[in-house]
Amino acid sequence: MAHVITDLCADTKDQSCVEVCPVDCIHPASSLDGDEAYNASSQLYIDPETCIDCGACVPECPAGAIFMEDDLSEEDRKFIQINMAYYEKLRR
Repeated sequence: MAHVITDLCADTKDQSCVEVCPVDCIHPASSLDGDEAYNASSQLYIDPETCIDCGACVPECPAGAIFMEDDLSEEDRKFIQINMAYYEKLRR
């Protein structure tokens, strides 16, 4: 189980969560992926294969956009697949 970023992050893309992540599982971040990749995306995403569920990112998110999978509302459960799809596309 991983943390998930929802569309509350959209267009805000505050990178405080990236700075505290011990396994660099939040992308695209300007410090990790460059400004072009960061600017091209409407939000940040958590890699479910890399996330260690430490929760360090949750209190750092000023938009309140990061949740444990089990804590997502039924309406927001779609973001599990949206976060996974971002990384699946990169791995191809």
